[in-house]
Amino acid sequence: MTIEIKDAAGIAGMREACRLASEVLDYLTPHIVPGLPTIEIDRLGAECMKQQGTVSATIGYQPPGYPPYPGHLCTSVNHVVCHGIPNDKALKKGDIVNVDVTVITKDGWFGDTSRTFLVGECSIAARRLVKLTYESMWLGIQQVRPGAHLGDIGHAIQTFAEGHGLSVVREFCGHGIGRKFHDEPQVLHYGRPGTGVELKPGMTFTIEPMLNLGKRDIKELGKDGWTIITKDHSLSAQWEHTILVTETGFDVLTLSAGYPPLPDFVTATAT
Repeated sequence: MTIEIKDAAGIAGMREACRLASEVLDYLTPHIVPGLPTIEIDRLGAECMKQQGTVSATIGYQPPGYPPYPGHLCTSVNHVVCHGIPNDKALKKGDIVNVDVTVITKDGWFGDTSRTFLVGECSIAARRLVKLTYESMWLGIQQVRPGAHLGDIGHAIQTFAEGHGLSVVREFCGHGIGRKFHDEPQVLHYGRPGTGVELKPGMTFTIEPMLNLGKRDIKELGKDGWTIITKDHSLSAQWEHTILVTETGFDVLTLSAGYPPLPDFVTATAT
């Protein structure tokens, strides 16, 4: 397994790509309200990317064994775990929706980030799931430093999630990113401390836990080749940041002015 170590130019390219990806979510945030079809989220996201001079990494994306993905972004509503395809069904008050954005800059760098939005007034259970998933991502991020291992990230997320009665989806994970959308290493959201790849300065990868209110089992919805749901139809939430391993710790590349407030335990977003 070869993991790319970014040089100064590569880090600069990733900073720009990640900034632009997060700004798409900032642009979308005020529009995500009851009555909005997810296809309109897709249209607005594509409009923002065009204004930026970026392009979507997802539209037409076709890994082996999959049909071409038809959206500029992913919109995963309620029990959809990931890869929800935008459609004409309107969001309802009480829904939760994860919006996952990946852009490609004119220089070929990929920026990847997602947020789960509460649509109007949501149930206590939905709010709790979204909050705890967000906190689990940040607990994983805070494990990142040279000499740490990927297992440290997964262990922090898994321990926290399961300690709060949530389950961790295991079939999908974070990933290396740079001039490729999905690169080495795979970043699992469960694991044992001290195991897995050792982290080194210049690595860039996503941390993107998917936590379920019910059991962790998932299945494909229908025959579109993409949409993944919880088998028990329980709610699922996800948050995603792209992270740079620095000489002394980490830098969260996909933070932006419009990002939600950080959990109280987060003391720094870069070290």
